[in-house]
Amino acid sequence: MTSTTRQPPAASSLFNQSLEKGLAVLRAFDAAHRTLTLAELVTLTGMSKGSAQRTVHTLQQLGYVGKHPQTRRFQLLPRVIEIGFNYLAAHPLIRVANPYLSQLANASGETASLTEPVGLDMVYVAQLVTSKFIPVHTPVGMRIPMYCTSSGRAWLSALPDAQVRAVLEASTRVARTPYTLTDVDAILARVAACRQVGYASNCEELFLGDMGIGAPILDSNGQAVAAVHLSPPTSRWTIEEAQRKLSPMVIECARAISQSIAH
Repeated sequence: MTSTTRQPPAASSLFNQSLEKGLAVLRAFDAAHRTLTLAELVTLTGMSKGSAQRTVHTLQQLGYVGKHPQTRRFQLLPRVIEIGFNYLAAHPLIRVANPYLSQLANASGETASLTEPVGLDMVYVAQLVTSKFIPVHTPVGMRIPMYCTSSGRAWLSALPDAQVRAVLEASTRVARTPYTLTDVDAILARVAACRQVGYASNCEELFLGDMGIGAPILDSNGQAVAAVHLSPPTSRWTIEEAQRKLSPMVIECARAISQSIAH
């Protein structure tokens, strides 16, 4: 996970720095930082101690941040879920996609997910989980990098090569596993292949034991707005079997959702 240090905003008399600081504190908490001290918040956000203290106090008073009863370290409280839930509840794409994701999960027997682009990542916005074992938990709200995931490559496949290259070069292409592709040209070749066959794939490039088969969702102008993917584990599938049997289902699901949002 990258640091949440704030980037200088564009100059504007309307820009509210207090709100920026509040959001920076909320974003500092993640799976690697479930609880934080004030000093750790200062380091992660780049704020002064006094500013961080005032911001955390305000968030405590509003019910978004509290203290762990044993350690007395700061932690997020359930109220923060309201912010993300409001986005999901009001999102027309999610409402349209859910029945198709359910059909895809039932037909394939594997977990079906919907992701949207956020910067250089894809974020999970909907998911239908099957009862079968899955090696990696990827909940709604989780972000995954575009460069080494099937959903990211599927979304990138709808962009011109120059834009794809720009995204890849801007990404911190870490080798998440021994199988992760990090070379820009090699990843570009996978994206180009997706354009030819209609789906993208990865095999243990993000998590060991996990694969992905993804396809882009296009709006009425042919612009990619999201991606749908299945997560078949290597314990049940080879990549060749997954590509042969599951890719037609993923392509059809993405096509159905695309047609639904185009009307």
